[in-house]
Amino acid sequence: MADWNKDTIDRFRAQGGKGVGPFGDKLLLLTTRGAKSGTVRTTPLVYHRDGDRYVIAASKGGAPAHPSWYHNLVKHPDAEIEVGTEKFKVRARPIAKGPERDRLYEAHGENFSAFRDYPKKTSRVIPVVVLERVT
Repeated sequence: MADWNKDTIDRFRAQGGKGVGPFGDKLLLLTTRGAKSGTVRTTPLVYHRDGDRYVIAASKGGAPAHPSWYHNLVKHPDAEIEVGTEKFKVRARPIAKGPERDRLYEAHGENFSAFRDYPKKTSRVIPVVVLERVT
């Protein structure tokens, strides 16, 4: 997985965030601080917009546990994203359940259809995370 992430990050940056593999222009790079280690890590993630906000889903492909980046954002909500050629600070607001989570997750599935299948692969509710620009 580390090689795939590195290759995707390199391709994202080389292409200015446009036309990256099957994700097209719907990929961002999220940089977080590790919840336990404090290590800074960057992860490519599919996103969609909800007004001015960026929305990502902690799907991990329908795995039984949340991805590490989700735990990182719960502990350290201040992060950075790259969208296209722009890089900026964000504050994360994880939404684990409820009507807003359901609406945003459904919209995420409309953006990239594979997300519709992930809940069928796991017993956990897949949280979404709203990322809002910090000025």
